[in-house]
Amino acid sequence: VASTVGSPAGGGVSPLGPAPPMWYHRDLSRAAAEELLARAGRDGSFLVRDSESVNGAYALCVLFQKHVHTYRILPDDEGFLAVQTSQGVQPKRFKTLPELVSLYLQPSQGLVTTLLYPVDREETAVSDDRDYSDGEDEKPPLPPRSASTSTPPGPDTPTDSPPAANGLSTISHEYLKGSYALDLEAVKQGACSLPHLNKTLVASCKRLNGEVDKVLSGLEILSKVFDQQSAFMVSKMIQQVRIFAFLYICIYIYVCLCVYTQLDGKQAEALKALQDMSLSSPCSPPPLSMRHSKAIPVQAFEVKLDVYLAELTKIGKSQKYTLSVDVEGGRLVVMKKVKDNQEDWTTFTHDKIRQLIKSQRVQNKLGIVFEKEKDKSQRKDFIFASAKKREAFCQLLQLMKNKHSNQDEPDMISIFIGSWNMGSVPSPKSVASWVLCRGLGKTLDEMTVTIPHDLYVFGTQENSVCDREWVESLRAMLKEQTELDYKSIAVQTLWNIKIAVLVKPEHENRISHVGMSSVKTGIANTLGNKGAVGVSFMFNGTSFGFVNCHLTSGNEKIARRNQNYLDILRLLSLGDKQLSSFDISLRFTHLFWLGDLNYRLDMDIQEILNYINRKEFEPLLKVDQLNLEREKNKVFLRFAEEEISFPPTYRYERGSRDTYVWQKQKATGMRTNVPSWCDRILWKSYPETHIVCNSYGCTDDIVTSDHSPVFATFEVGVTSQFVSKKGLPKSSEQAYIEFESIEAIVKTASRTKFFIEFYSTCLEEFKKSYENDSQSSDNVNFLRVGWSNKQLTTLKPLLSEIEYLQDQHLLLTVKSLDGYESYGECVLALKSMIGSTAQQFHTYLSHRGEETGNIRGSMRVRVPSERMGTRERLYEWISVDKDETGGPKGKSTMMSRVGHEPKQDTADGDPSICKNSYNNPAYYILEGVPNQSAAAISPELLPSPTSTNPQAAKAPPPSAGARTKPPCATSAAPHPRRPMTGHPVRAISEEGSSEDDGGTVGSTLNRPPPDFPPPPLPKGALEMVAEAPFSKPRPLYPDLAEVRIPATGPVAPLALGEGFRRGGVGGVGAGALDDQSCSVLQMAKTLSESEFPGQPPRAPSAPPPLRGQPMGLGLDACRTFPPRNPIPESIAEDMPEEALWGSSSSSLSVGESSVGEWLQRLGLERYEQGLLHNGWDDLEFLSDITEEDLEEAGVLDPAHKRILLESLRQQQQQK
Repeated sequence: VASTVGSPAGGGVSPLGPAPPMWYHRDLSRAAAEELLARAGRDGSFLVRDSESVNGAYALCVLFQKHVHTYRILPDDEGFLAVQTSQGVQPKRFKTLPELVSLYLQPSQGLVTTLLYPVDREETAVSDDRDYSDGEDEKPPLPPRSASTSTPPGPDTPTDSPPAANGLSTISHEYLKGSYALDLEAVKQGACSLPHLNKTLVASCKRLNGEVDKVLSGLEILSKVFDQQSAFMVSKMIQQVRIFAFLYICIYIYVCLCVYTQLDGKQAEALKALQDMSLSSPCSPPPLSMRHSKAIPVQAFEVKLDVYLAELTKIGKSQKYTLSVDVEGGRLVVMKKVKDNQEDWTTFTHDKIRQLIKSQRVQNKLGIVFEKEKDKSQRKDFIFASAKKREAFCQLLQLMKNKHSNQDEPDMISIFIGSWNMGSVPSPKSVASWVLCRGLGKTLDEMTVTIPHDLYVFGTQENSVCDREWVESLRAMLKEQTELDYKSIAVQTLWNIKIAVLVKPEHENRISHVGMSSVKTGIANTLGNKGAVGVSFMFNGTSFGFVNCHLTSGNEKIARRNQNYLDILRLLSLGDKQLSSFDISLRFTHLFWLGDLNYRLDMDIQEILNYINRKEFEPLLKVDQLNLEREKNKVFLRFAEEEISFPPTYRYERGSRDTYVWQKQKATGMRTNVPSWCDRILWKSYPETHIVCNSYGCTDDIVTSDHSPVFATFEVGVTSQFVSKKGLPKSSEQAYIEFESIEAIVKTASRTKFFIEFYSTCLEEFKKSYENDSQSSDNVNFLRVGWSNKQLTTLKPLLSEIEYLQDQHLLLTVKSLDGYESYGECVLALKSMIGSTAQQFHTYLSHRGEETGNIRGSMRVRVPSERMGTRERLYEWISVDKDETGGPKGKSTMMSRVGHEPKQDTADGDPSICKNSYNNPAYYILEGVPNQSAAAISPELLPSPTSTNPQAAKAPPPSAGARTKPPCATSAAPHPRRPMTGHPVRAISEEGSSEDDGGTVGSTLNRPPPDFPPPPLPKGALEMVAEAPFSKPRPLYPDLAEVRIPATGPVAPLALGEGFRRGGVGGVGAGALDDQSCSVLQMAKTLSESEFPGQPPRAPSAPPPLRGQPMGLGLDACRTFPPRNPIPESIAEDMPEEALWGSSSSSLSVGESSVGEWLQRLGLERYEQGLLHNGWDDLEFLSDITEEDLEEAGVLDPAHKRILLESLRQQQQQK
């Protein structure tokens, strides 16, 4: 394979010579090349790699005075190579790279220095790749050969396989001999089809497809394994394929003619008339777009009204209600029982339900705002039986709103995603539990489980069923469950790795720009037994990408899996071709990545089994290889994953889900495959978009494979193809995107100049800035570059309506002038930038899956007043109550959030003093460079054992498995949360908030990507009040002296403090230091604390800043446009019934102690969840609680009841 790299397509002399020289590093990334040269450390060290900007070109990288200089080597029309020179300088041309390099080995040839020391590529030893199929197979599985693998042998699928021609002739002869008479009889009886002929043709197709697959698989292997000398044999086999296809067509025509010629005259005329009628007959099935799923029945929810002390004096105990949702009729009936078993009910039509407000703190509590009179609204708060019931109710009301909306295009769609390693055996007859999300983990409520999703995405591995048969089986299954004929929009296969996307018939015309691709990562990246398949498309104005992969197996092959991921990320050709500078993680509004990722658990097998038996998954997730690699930013940078609350999906005993088979005797000895979460579903979305994961689990009744199928469902906001009602903007009505300044810190040893390219669907074409006009560096590995207003171009969107612009995003890539290669890319949401004053943005840069720096700046999107009209989106109809009182309740302290708090993007003050990696470039350390981590930090920045900073000196060790919640909630002021059962979601989220477990919070926007969760607050911050946290405002961008890049220099060996040693986000454990990954995660807390020692700790309950304040992107910035708050109660009646309509949020307050703290003080914190579940979430409310209420909340011990009641009486007396 190496000998073919870089060889010209048309033969002739390879530009690499007879064999690739060792200083040629093929497709090595720019960042990796700089690391190799940094390790070499001598002036004149050089290497050559493939150019990232021009296909077929090369990049010569030279180290001189600790800086890397890059020269492009370009081929001309004749195939000669030359180093790109300044204008007017005659280039020297060479036939091969070795000839070119040999010239520059001589002095004074125009380079910055003579090439002296070649840096050879690191040849990796060929590993033992016999574990191709999770320890099951000694040889890699071949591509599927037969289409009949999913049906047992029978009359129509004979077990013997004669040659295709003879087999097809026999089948046609048997049909003509007897079955065609049955078709004739059926025609006479009025049938609209020839069922026996169809059956015969299906059997013929199966035979033929099996032979074609067999030949094509041979062609694929031959073309990759052998050299060009096999071309003659390959062409001969292609002719065989053509002969088979031609033979099939001939036989098909022959069968049809035989049937037709053996009819008598009248029968032939009748058949012809029947064919003509079939084109226009009303008895034909209706078009797909006219078919509807079965009606959704009326669903009833038993709830309790959430009442408060003021109302209790009038109505006594809290009352039970029934909420009935009629989706088809567009009505909500609120019914309560009154005296003598009578019922009092009120009906609200869909347009009278103004807003749903989810409680962030009490996961089963929901506020409903009704429109009762013109311009007047009322709010009721209800307690549902569980968080799952609340989500089901919200989903039904959203469905009702959408169904009866006057909008032509949807604002939101639901997506099902499934992943299953089928184990090379056919699926069982029914896999309904998979598509209905029934099983273990976070599942849907039974009331909503049968509601059809808009999109179904099925990713399978080791699937031996042919494409057509697999898709038809999926369509038939969906038809059985939903009564809808789903349309297949894309199927992509790589050997036994398949992805199929099916869409509701009503959405078929909304799908466009469908793309498909695959990448092989098997042996030498040429075999497709491992790799990925992908599908991309536009749904109206929103881009989607789906990747299904099967990565390298084996417990110890972590690095190989990481490389598989990076190869797929770089090589999968999906999405807009104009975005070639960006990897696929930035090309789509929403990217979903699923498959058998094959990451395992690093723990002794007996310990794993013990934890699984006890259903304790948290300790296992802490040693999950994927979680650990993500925490080190090795893979899936800024992706999200929902909480895992189901057992490991691999490796089960086939035929059962009760036993894990973890040992297998092989020729090489006993192989161990520990139970693991190999099968995963992750996603990454643009900032300020709406996405909620409603379920994530696995089935427990599909037992044909050693893997269990995994499912996830998502609620995703989509945009329409916007059509301006006012036409194209005039010059006076033109919107503008204006930049005041941009500054970037890039991880590079180069000192070239840079420019920025801007891409967006709202721009006619991409735009470039001028080169940066400021540049500085205090560290050899980092470069600070800046662009002032005069260097930045003003962008003109195609349309100027605010409704259009608030859905748009801007992609930026920072490129070098010397090689035109990208040094980092990012995405910005325009929504928060709209306004007359400039807003600050602040985010990270990444390239090829690695974080490469950060970028910040000031910009505004100026919209003319004539184009300011907008509307509320369906997903904005549900909001999140900011914990009603704006303060914490329940048992919670700030320290309980260690390792869980998501990063806040300059939310509570000036970004220049906000502690994060963006203005502290020493976070970005070149891995593997000797003493690099020590050299990057000046001694005064290191914590000392006597440090006065309690956080730096005594940072409690966060959990290695700690994870932040994925993008599933509107960002809000951060509130400490009470500990819940289970664990937080594994995601370095692009959000600004973290939600309680147990329920999904709606109306969510992905906030601008944070860098890393901030370090825990020192103990002193816990007593601080929310007064102004900063004594005086500071400018947005401090002088370079204020935020310095620590200078390199000889330093003593790094002595890390305890908090430093344990790492950043959730801690990385000792393994992080072993591989010298002392980059972002391990330095986060120490560097940020030391960099900004003067910053006062942030108040725990500081309110979010308002829009327009000079703070950049606040956590609450623009959930909707314009910003809106939950609708307060507008009227209050004196009647007892009307008193129930009071505003719940206004009556709650934080006293001296919350319910959780009160229970903790009494040593009875075990009852907190029961009390909150029953609505007892306020101490004032608790003052009226009775023994019966306590028993309903789970307090059954008489002594405990006495303690609680006595404590409440004492509190009342103290008041």
